[in-house]
Amino acid sequence: MEDAARIVLAMEQHDVAEEVMHFLDRSGHARVVATAADDRQLLEAMRQLEPDAVVGQPSLVVDVIGTRRFLAVDTRESVGALRTAIHAGAEGFFVWPADRDALSTAAAATRAGPAALERRACVVAIHAARGGAGATFVATHLARAFARRGKACVLIDGDPLYGEVSAAVGAPETDVHTLADLAPLGAELTPVHLDETFWTHPEGFRVLLSPPAGDAPSIDASIVRHVVDVAATTTDVVILRLPSAIDALARAGCETADRVIEVVSLDMLSFRSSKRALDVLRPLGLEGRLGFVVNRASRAEITPRDVVRVFGCEPLAVVFRDRRVTRAQDHGRLVGSRGRTGRAFDLLARRLEEERSST
Repeated sequence: MEDAARIVLAMEQHDVAEEVMHFLDRSGHARVVATAADDRQLLEAMRQLEPDAVVGQPSLVVDVIGTRRFLAVDTRESVGALRTAIHAGAEGFFVWPADRDALSTAAAATRAGPAALERRACVVAIHAARGGAGATFVATHLARAFARRGKACVLIDGDPLYGEVSAAVGAPETDVHTLADLAPLGAELTPVHLDETFWTHPEGFRVLLSPPAGDAPSIDASIVRHVVDVAATTTDVVILRLPSAIDALARAGCETADRVIEVVSLDMLSFRSSKRALDVLRPLGLEGRLGFVVNRASRAEITPRDVVRVFGCEPLAVVFRDRRVTRAQDHGRLVGSRGRTGRAFDLLARRLEEERSST
């Protein structure tokens, strides 16, 4: 029943509520997603599920603020019930079971079409074809750089199998929500659900952590894509850390991103791995969206200029080798923002921000 109206049923009489619920569900045009026997339960169901409408007794709904659409139903018609229904903003009053067909038709008409997601954020996908090149390092420090610039930034770990963001930012190992908590919601995911799932880093950016290894198989590409799309409606920047493997998750991330950043280190294996990965991803339309960050640069035969020779463009940023990185990572901390590494990411964030404002 993908096109069925999503209904929260609010009735104090359990036996009548059961009859109404089964009738609406059998109609094929409405689906009861939750029931409530008091105003507290009703408020919680509305907050979590954002239904198309509430069907229920006027006396139970009248004090609930924010009901977008309300259909009043009771077992008898009385002046008091009608007045209460009007006060609650009911679009119709139906006596059960005499008016059940009319109730079903009215409930079906409340079905809201899929809301258009108005993206406000710049979505930046971070990928490194070679493990160890530094995709997690770049993603976490870029998120911090945007937060330092006063931008509302969300970092999503889109690698549910080998997610390293949790350890890199020092997130708690227990009592935190992860991407797996959002998987059952599917297309019903809302910004409210996301807001309750984020973990906030002390430096101001929010993080959607990857799930425990046992929950990873439940995450598919459509979930990650929808999470990114919803997150992009409520924040300034979304940074998506992609898996190294060119799988469905990586493809979905590249397709939905405004900017795709490939992280390379100055060695032939890293260049070769990225070249092969990008050849596979290029049919997704990366032209004009792809950029490079050189990580752990130092004096070597291969230099940042070789990015131009191999990939045809100047790197967006060059992050030089920093002896503080290993120690910081071992303790789940980010490298200090005042040194050369911090300045490199501040410049990268500013460059991406300027690109966004000029388009």
